[in-house]
Amino acid sequence: MDLNDANLQTLTEYLRKTLDPDPAVRRPAEKFLESVECSQNYPILLLTLLEKSQDNVIRVCAAVTFKNYIKRNWRIVEDEPNKICDPDRTAIKANIVHLMLSSQEQIQKQLSDAISIIGREDFPQKWPDLLTEMVTRFQSGDFHIINGVLRTAHSLFKRYRHEFKSNELWSEIKLVLDTFAGPLTELFKATIELCQTHANDVNALKVLFSSLTLISKLFYSLNFQDLPEFFEDNMETWMTNFHNLLTLDNKLLQTDDEEEAGLLELLKSQICDNAALYAQKYDEEFQPFLPQFVTAIWNLLVTTGQEVKYDLLVSNAIQFLASVCERPHYKQLFEDQNTLTSICEKVIVPNMEFRTADEEAFEDNSEEYIRRDLEGSDIDTRRRAACDLVRGLCKFFEGPVTGIFSGYVNSMLTEYSKNPSINWKHKDAAIYLVTSLASKAQTQKHGITQANELVNITEFFVNHILPDLKSSNVNEFPVLKADAIKYVMIFRSQLPKEQILGTISLLINYLQAESIVVHTYAAHALERLFTMRGPTDATATYALYCLYLHTYYT
Repeated sequence: MDLNDANLQTLTEYLRKTLDPDPAVRRPAEKFLESVECSQNYPILLLTLLEKSQDNVIRVCAAVTFKNYIKRNWRIVEDEPNKICDPDRTAIKANIVHLMLSSQEQIQKQLSDAISIIGREDFPQKWPDLLTEMVTRFQSGDFHIINGVLRTAHSLFKRYRHEFKSNELWSEIKLVLDTFAGPLTELFKATIELCQTHANDVNALKVLFSSLTLISKLFYSLNFQDLPEFFEDNMETWMTNFHNLLTLDNKLLQTDDEEEAGLLELLKSQICDNAALYAQKYDEEFQPFLPQFVTAIWNLLVTTGQEVKYDLLVSNAIQFLASVCERPHYKQLFEDQNTLTSICEKVIVPNMEFRTADEEAFEDNSEEYIRRDLEGSDIDTRRRAACDLVRGLCKFFEGPVTGIFSGYVNSMLTEYSKNPSINWKHKDAAIYLVTSLASKAQTQKHGITQANELVNITEFFVNHILPDLKSSNVNEFPVLKADAIKYVMIFRSQLPKEQILGTISLLINYLQAESIVVHTYAAHALERLFTMRGPTDATATYALYCLYLHTYYT
């Protein structure tokens, strides 16, 4: 395809047709674009169109089409034909960064994704000047451009968080650090100064805090594999400013939305992540800064509300405390009984409560609730973080922590017994607390494999779990029913065999429960029990027999 006005006009017409709701119009247009995408100059025509078209809809459509084209075709697969010719590849890499940074945000994000896809394949060997071109844009002073660079760099570098160590990886990270770390640090300091200069300009602050959040994410990625010498030498600069941002409370950045996290919450959440990374992996170097972060994050936790928008912030803040309390270096920070009591009372217990948002998810978004609670994807929830903190504290202070929480559990169960229909959330919290306290080691196959010897799992089961399972009304208190079923599932390797056998027929009854969560938990629990080995082989046989009878006679 030649680079001429006629082809640009043809491409415009077909892109417009791909947006038509009528399949008879849309599908032939999509087929046409698929048929020409292997032609030379096709991607260059798309880039020309998104740069020069006067129709914003067409420009955005061209950007999305280009991004998807790159995603499908850029990787060169061995023994397969090259889907993008070398001249087009060269032209794309020569122009895309400039186009991305000079485009409106909607288009910029699409091109940033395309650069990330290309970078994963070609950077640094086949695209050695990418970083240099990006870093020079920091001098522009235009934060629309700067944030475009930061977003693209974040997409490129975040894979360092999960890549396996290798000489190739070290070489790449060293190249990135040599080119990027210094300018990033200078940008960080300059952005903080601008925040102070524009402290009363809400629009400027929104842009600047978006930059600071991206810079903080880049800091995490660049420090994940190992502590770079550059960041160790500049730790004072980074940590002092992180601490100041963590304690900042600018009223202009507060939002009325109770669901969506604001810029201030997102930035503080990432800073908590950064501090936790250093506390876990570089504790010796981080030790001089640790006490001030513990104090700041503690104050943050006791002053932050229960609204959903704070969930990620609170979760990351608690995870920081969890990472600190299980390190031998920091043991002395938690030895005082008053400190332990305060953590349990002001941080752990409030964040184990079953909130209105959790109840709504249980009833109206059961698939997501199950995914988080049962399948272990609740990593960013307050409850999971509080549970991790309990386990962290128990590493060195199992006796005192168990004693403190025993009092809370008894109090919660007493409140529940006074008025179950109103106070059922107290029992839910008590069950979750006991589960967190008792669990020391766990596998998916066997559930809890090592338990806290100071917690009587069987006694709690008999007194507080079994009565809920034996209830004749499978639809009453569905959250507590789900809790009870989950308790059996989690502690199946710890409970006596006769107790497990006795629950099989009860669990089968809950397959008829109206609540999606309850009957899903029941089915999952039965499946887990059926696959237990050794002395519980009889359990599976008995369970299958009960299930057969139940199915046959109902």
